[in-house]
Amino acid sequence: MSLAGAQLGVAVAESKVLVKIIGRANFAVSVDFKSLIRSMVSRGYGYFVIDLSECLIMDSTFSGVLAALTRGQSDSERTDRQRIEFELVKPNERIRNLLENLGVLELFKVSDQLPFKVDTTNLNTQQESRPSREELSRTSLDAHKTLMELYSDNIPKFKDVTKFLEEDLKKRESESENSTGE
Repeated sequence: MSLAGAQLGVAVAESKVLVKIIGRANFAVSVDFKSLIRSMVSRGYGYFVIDLSECLIMDSTFSGVLAALTRGQSDSERTDRQRIEFELVKPNERIRNLLENLGVLELFKVSDQLPFKVDTTNLNTQQESRPSREELSRTSLDAHKTLMELYSDNIPKFKDVTKFLEEDLKKRESESENSTGE
């Protein structure tokens, strides 16, 4: 993820998926992260170990995507009821405080070591997809709506953000319709 200075490394071990986040877990990497998790769920995986040992920060969009995935909310195409679980490994204090302040820390198992042995120096690197601005806005909007639904204290924090994102998406959709309709 060169755009945001973040990288997603992936490995599968003991029927669990390890995703190592190197850099910033922010809105720019959230689309690729969500796509990766959806892809692995479609292959039958349901337990995800998120190695945050080299993750510098996490923003509210990424936190909301993570929370939405635990609920299955952001994966509307999934027809089965496979439970998705996340174990966060070595989150720094800043990330841990963010998740707690957003009221979502309890959704995750948090540990200080990987639950299995894997060589994290040779992970498969997830390719950057370069999501559109509309896709980034939609992902951010959905993430913030999830955070507000999960914890009412988030409503005053994110109501202006969600309003702006909704208006921005409507504007983009209108511009897109006008440009294709001519």
